[in-house]
Amino acid sequence: MKPIQTIAFIGLGNAGSKLAGSLLRNGFNLIVRDLNEEAAQPLLDAGATFGESPYNMTQAADLLITCLPNPAASAAVLEDHDGALSAIRKGKIWAEMSTTDESEVIRLGTLVEAQGGVPVDCPVSGGCHRAATGNISIFAGCERSTFEHMLPILTAMGRRILHTGRLGSASILKVVTNYLATANLMTLCEALVTCKAVGMDLGIAYEAIRISSGHSFVHETESQVILNGSRDIQFTMDLVCKDITLFDQIAKEAGIPLDLSPLMVKIFKEAMDKYGAREHSPNIIKRLEEVSGLDITAPGFPSEIIDNEPEDTGYEVRPSTA
Repeated sequence: MKPIQTIAFIGLGNAGSKLAGSLLRNGFNLIVRDLNEEAAQPLLDAGATFGESPYNMTQAADLLITCLPNPAASAAVLEDHDGALSAIRKGKIWAEMSTTDESEVIRLGTLVEAQGGVPVDCPVSGGCHRAATGNISIFAGCERSTFEHMLPILTAMGRRILHTGRLGSASILKVVTNYLATANLMTLCEALVTCKAVGMDLGIAYEAIRISSGHSFVHETESQVILNGSRDIQFTMDLVCKDITLFDQIAKEAGIPLDLSPLMVKIFKEAMDKYGAREHSPNIIKRLEEVSGLDITAPGFPSEIIDNEPEDTGYEVRPSTA
């Protein structure tokens, strides 16, 4: 495959806009597109060009990246009229950075291969604040040779890059990690409400969890915006519900009778019905605030999370068992 010089990037939401920004900041020739054209403006001001259609963008690019809210959106970008699929030729790469369904990424990947192209699923993990600084983690499911070809692109967007194996494997692991993060969010909500109910100072409770075995990435980030009251982690209830539902489907198809997973899906679906699909995901705590009559906020916490880790060159993470 020839060196990747021009990249088409479709989907400029909370994560996509930041990932595209990292590519631009690292000197790549970038064509961008989003249904909300205003989302592209900061990137256009920084030197990107706007793509008129997925087909035209893919024709002009060596690599097409999609970073979209659901599997149907990715399918539309590839398969609709003026879609990218008909512009795929030998040597072109499609990189799916959306959090998606393994079977759907394999289906679309098979169509890409039939056109002579190469598919990769490479979702990100670590929060939008780390996407903004190029310090996010990236999983990549594809052939090893494709991974090595893509590595300079992936390390421009992320800090820690893991080759997960075959196409679709990265998508499985992404929903596994999002399931775990959601379970942690829900238990932290229960812990904070219980602490307030028994008269604990929430600032002290936060520190106790932070310096203990109860600490986690979710506590370090989402607990802070919960306690501030903004609840803004740049992630919404519909996206959480999509991700944990995908995990639940994987477990069901594997014949694993899970206890917590179906309950989590039920709770988030009920919360979406009550608060709205685009409600900030940490506001799942409102369920407990309302029934308890308690306000789970405290002074001294930030309204948003900023990554203070300096941007550095990304690298491949190799499993210790490799």
